[in-house]
Amino acid sequence: MSSMESQIEINVGVDVGKSKLDIVLHPLDLHFQIPNDEEQILKTVQVLKTHNIKRIVVEATGRYEHAFVFACDQADLPIVVVNPTSVRRYAQAIGVLAKTDRIDAGVIARFAATIQPDIKPIPDKQSRVIKDLLIRRSQLLEMQTMEKNRLQILPKPLHRSIKALLRSLKIQIDAITQQIDEAVMQVKHWRTKTEILTSVPGVGKVLAYTLLSELPELGKLNRKEIAALVGVAPMNRESGSYNGKRRIRGGRHRIRTVMFMAMLSSIQCNPVFKRFYEHLKAQGKLPKVAIIACMRKLIVVLNTLLKNEERWCEKTA
Repeated sequence: MSSMESQIEINVGVDVGKSKLDIVLHPLDLHFQIPNDEEQILKTVQVLKTHNIKRIVVEATGRYEHAFVFACDQADLPIVVVNPTSVRRYAQAIGVLAKTDRIDAGVIARFAATIQPDIKPIPDKQSRVIKDLLIRRSQLLEMQTMEKNRLQILPKPLHRSIKALLRSLKIQIDAITQQIDEAVMQVKHWRTKTEILTSVPGVGKVLAYTLLSELPELGKLNRKEIAALVGVAPMNRESGSYNGKRRIRGGRHRIRTVMFMAMLSSIQCNPVFKRFYEHLKAQGKLPKVAIIACMRKLIVVLNTLLKNEERWCEKTA
């Protein structure tokens, strides 16, 4: 590498496939392809470290990117995982309609250089373990709900099979819930933050664990930023004389799903949120709109509690 190249800030785009990775260095227009395996990834990481890397961007592809992302993080390279939709919209905006692995990697590299997505910390190993356990618990609960629904509609001769599967699912759900509790107890900062979050009536362990694994920014941002990040901040829809209804957009879907279920409990057992919910209903808000507003209030409260390292009291809200 020449001395001039060593001064250029490089943005790297990586198109991830199950068996291979296409990598483009922008603005050098350097492209190479490697197998998506640990040995080749480690060699590539060492090569990337010889360049003046500004950021490396990969799309979230359902785990195929994990080996490369974790290797870059371990090597202290600035790795960013982005939503594929954002890259696709960028490609359409710049008029790139063709789609090959090399073209995709080049678009991702240009996206990295132009949009400059924020470099966020990659969750540590224990956080990733807890997140995986939470995802598996959600999957088991979904299967349990499906079987309970079948129990209501299928004929009695099939009930024995369904009930046997429901018993098996309950055993697995209980076991994985215990695994999550044990994993959290092994990490002091997880344990401390869980105690703060669950001090709020209506916030159970599952919501606390989900927030800590899916929302590491909690306690570090201001109230508007954290609400927007979760996706519970209403967005304006105005253009000229048109003034549409504000709606929530984007954000982190898994967090909102768990928060919605938790809020159904909170408005029953937490007097602060119960009063707020009833107040919104009295103003003519639809139940779902009122619940979303309560969720926004809840995430702001939880953000404040973690930021100040204090437990819940009604004055906090």
